[in-house]
Amino acid sequence: MNYPRVVVADGTIEAIKWFSLILMIIDHTNKYLYKGGIPVLFNIGRLAMPLFVLVLAYNLARPMAFERGVHIRIIKRLALCGSLATPAFLALGGLLAGWWPLNFMFALLVLTLTIYLIEHQTITGYLAAAVVFLLGGSVVEYWWPGLILGLSAWWYCKTPQLAPVIIATISILSLRLISGNYWALAVLPVALIACLVRLPVPRVQWAFYAFYPLHLTALWIISMTDTTFTNL
Repeated sequence: MNYPRVVVADGTIEAIKWFSLILMIIDHTNKYLYKGGIPVLFNIGRLAMPLFVLVLAYNLARPMAFERGVHIRIIKRLALCGSLATPAFLALGGLLAGWWPLNFMFALLVLTLTIYLIEHQTITGYLAAAVVFLLGGSVVEYWWPGLILGLSAWWYCKTPQLAPVIIATISILSLRLISGNYWALAVLPVALIACLVRLPVPRVQWAFYAFYPLHLTALWIISMTDTTFTNL
């Protein structure tokens, strides 16, 4: 059976990024300023992570991405922005223990590095990818379910077949263990619609990388200076 290849217009990809960014702001505002006290904002925020992961997986699966060094460039950007975001991320709290888990930029970094190692198509590369996946998944936000979603989406974009669809769906369902609900499933119709529409949204390079540490820093400052939130 032939499965349809995923083709999303570049402008639509950018639109999804902006949509995901808005969802992330909503989710983090609720989490860090309102202590997660607004359920509807929490539920809406469950779409942000899956959308960011799907966009990254799609971009990493583009033709000649590996040969053009796309993975290495993304790894460097994620490492830089994840590190810049760490002080505010730690200060805002919401961690399970001490420094753990690492912020979402590092989750995307682990995903990208795992795919990069797989792309070498060598025994050494596969073994290294397994180590990065197992160890990295234990120390980043959304843990292995988030990584599995990205890997299965990348797999389908490279070679459309049923197996990655099943694995991706299971990974989304398993996010309930983290979020306590199934709102992440709403990413499926959004992804389907993205394949059907062409939106003329221009690309703003580095905007999404830079925004992550900037918005966490802003939330940190607000949480410390605005008595409305410090008294919550």
